[in-house]
Amino acid sequence: MSEPTLYPESGFLRIRIDLAYDGTNYAGWAKQPDQRTIQEEIETALAKITQSPIETIVAGRTDAGVHASGQVVHFDVPENSEIKELLFKLNRMLDDDIRVLKVTVMDKGFHARFSATRRYYTYKILDGNQVVSPLHRVDVAPWYRTLNLDLLNSASALLIGEHDFAAFCKFREGASTVRNLIRFNWIRDDEGYLIAEIAADAFCYSMVRNLVGAVVCVAEGRNNLDWISAMLANKERVPDSLVFVARGLTLSFVEYNGEMVYG
Repeated sequence: MSEPTLYPESGFLRIRIDLAYDGTNYAGWAKQPDQRTIQEEIETALAKITQSPIETIVAGRTDAGVHASGQVVHFDVPENSEIKELLFKLNRMLDDDIRVLKVTVMDKGFHARFSATRRYYTYKILDGNQVVSPLHRVDVAPWYRTLNLDLLNSASALLIGEHDFAAFCKFREGASTVRNLIRFNWIRDDEGYLIAEIAADAFCYSMVRNLVGAVVCVAEGRNNLDWISAMLANKERVPDSLVFVARGLTLSFVEYNGEMVYG
């Protein structure tokens, strides 16, 4: 199915929705045959409300099991559509693991994907073979070794900037792997969880989970900092065994023209 045009057709409104979801029980954002996806759930609900097929465009396609607290989507509806109660109606129809946070009528030039300037993700780890609380089990990745926070940050800092991240992306035919990684830093919160904030203009397929897996190898003492630099320079692919699980990853917000939304 082709994407809607950059601008809505004459007589149509461009609608933006900000939403959050727990991706545990979904095969990612994008529609797939015989799979339950966030996009399918959203578009099915919108079609029932508007009585017409709806095609959505998303700021960042999240993979299976990945969450969002600040995802952004747009779609077009006829100008005479009733949208005043759209937020209420959507949240009444959708399961509790998908919530619409805001509905906004946008200028015709707004595009959820192409107007975005940065995407921000968080990744959470509980290391040292500690027990993950049942209330945190959805968005935290457990790790059996203890990780050194200073080494995590030193390794992450080597990756900041515009690079060819071929070593940290799953191959896709014809897709560029050059990205500008703007932020990659870690903290350990009061409960002991390691939390990374990762921002870029855009991300390649599985890039964040590849980056996390690589810096963890340094933080646990398995590899040194030179190993990170060599992989980046030589485009040596990170082994799949080092790619961290989806459950720790959340799309936290999307930035448009310097404005951060729903952090």
